[in-house]
Parts: sequence; C-alpha cells; structure tokens
Amino acid sequence: MLRLLASYSMVKCSTVQAGKGERVYRAEPICRFFLKDNIQDIGSLASQVIVNFDSVFLSTWGQLKDVVLEGGDAFGRAHGGMKLFDYMGTDERFSKLFNQTGFTIAVVKKALEVYQGFKDVNVLVDVGGGVGNTLGVVTSKYPNIKGINFDLTCALAQAPSYPGVEHVHGDMFVDVPKGDAMILKRILHDWTDEDCVKILKNCWKSLPENGKVVVIELVTPDDAENGDINASIAFDMDMLMFTQCSGGKERSRAEFEALAAASGFTKCKFVCPAYHCWIIEFCKENV
Repeated sequence: MLRLLASYSMVKCSTVQAGKGERVYRAEPICRFFLKDNIQDIGSLASQVIVNFDSVFLSTWGQLKDVVLEGGDAFGRAHGGMKLFDYMGTDERFSKLFNQTGFTIAVVKKALEVYQGFKDVNVLVDVGGGVGNTLGVVTSKYPNIKGINFDLTCALAQAPSYPGVEHVHGDMFVDVPKGDAMILKRILHDWTDEDCVKILKNCWKSLPENGKVVVIELVTPDDAENGDINASIAFDMDMLMFTQCSGGKERSRAEFEALAAASGFTKCKFVCPAYHCWIIEFCKENV
C-alpha cells in the first residue's frame, strides 16, 4: 500500500543503505489534506474518501448498467427503493459518516477570502446546512451575523454549538426560515430541476426585496476537454450524483440561469470561483 501511495506522490520512498536496504517512507505535504484533525481547520479529504468507498455508496455502482439501459434510480435499486436522504434517517452510522465530510470547509474559507457578499448581511440562513460548520466559519469572520442552520432533525442531532448560530429543524421542501440572505452550498446538485425549483421558490418567499441566495456549486463546462482539472472534478461528481442521488446532477451556467429564472429570481450572477466551486448569486430584485 505504501508503495502505491508513493507512486502517486502521497508519500516519499527511500531506501536505507545500511543493512538489508530496507524501504522507509515519509509523508509528503499533500497528506495534510487527509488528516482527520484538519476537518475544522482546512478540511479533510479523508472523510470524503471514506464515504465514497462505504458499502452504502459502493453498492449503487453495481446498478449502473441497469440504470443506463432501463432508467430508474441506482441508489433506490440498491436500497429497497429508498432515496439517499430518506435512507440516512434510518442508518445512524452512515448519517454520521456523511455529515463528517469536511473538505467543503476549505471551500468556504476560500470563499470568504474572495467573496465580500456577506459583509452587509444581518441574518444568514444555511439551507440544508448539515451540522452547521459552514455558518460556524462565516460567523467567525462576521460575528455581527445571526446564523440560522436549517436542516432535517436527523442531521441536526449531530450538530455542535457555534457562537451566533441557531439550529432550526424543518423541511426545505415545505418552507424556509426568513433571512436577509441564504446559502445553498452543494445542495442543488443533489436534486432534480423540479425539486431545485421547489427549494428555490421557498427561499424566494422567505427573502426580503433585494435579498439573495448564495449558491456554491461546481459548474460543468459546455465542452469536455483533456487537461482541465476543474472540468474533470465536475464530470466525476456528476457521475457520483447519477449513482447516489435520485435525479441529482452537476449543472452548467445555462442550467443555473434557467433554475434562477424559473424560481422567480431576476438575476443570476457568477461572482467568482473558490477552488473548484463557483459562488453564484440568485438575486431577488425589483425590476
């Protein structure tokens, strides 16, 4: 295993000359992104890898051929007809594992470096915010913000407390707490276009005039070209959505613009990238 990791520059292999020429290994700098202790600091890819290779997710890939040929839902085929987020309500172990995926914290911290759109916000709602770590990072930079972390009861059961953040349980398909602005971080890619419009319309209803939804998502390019690492990540995640989420997908610029328009938002602004993700504003403005 160590030799394999060395071939990918995860560790450095050296041979000790004295004695029998024993191989020794040392960690390369990239290993810091796989440390469990870094989840709250820079985020950890380790938890994401563990989730992706968990038996709950792996079992869906065996359904891929039948889904391509016959249609349907790969996750549902593998798990008795249940969809991913319904399933997590029945499997505490996997739900905890899923909610520990931490590398998006690095994306949030990068977003706060390049995006200034939170500085005038008083009440910020994280829709589908999981355990609340996104708002924990945002309010640490903007302590004037009141954060509302909104998610299902099963997700909030594992949520720690953060200064200035209130955990509120509910269903984003029913209604959403009111706020000056809202975050949808890696939420829309889990759902069909129809479901996304339902979520976004509920956000629209709970926003004041000139309010906004801050969407953080991958954006697929129109063409697939070799050598574009961001495109490779987006298309890889698109396959993951295809197998794990019922109708979920990564979207192009045009598809995000269509979602915004269908939900009543007057503007869709692609503000700036944060690593491989984009910060997109869906704006509710007077015409």
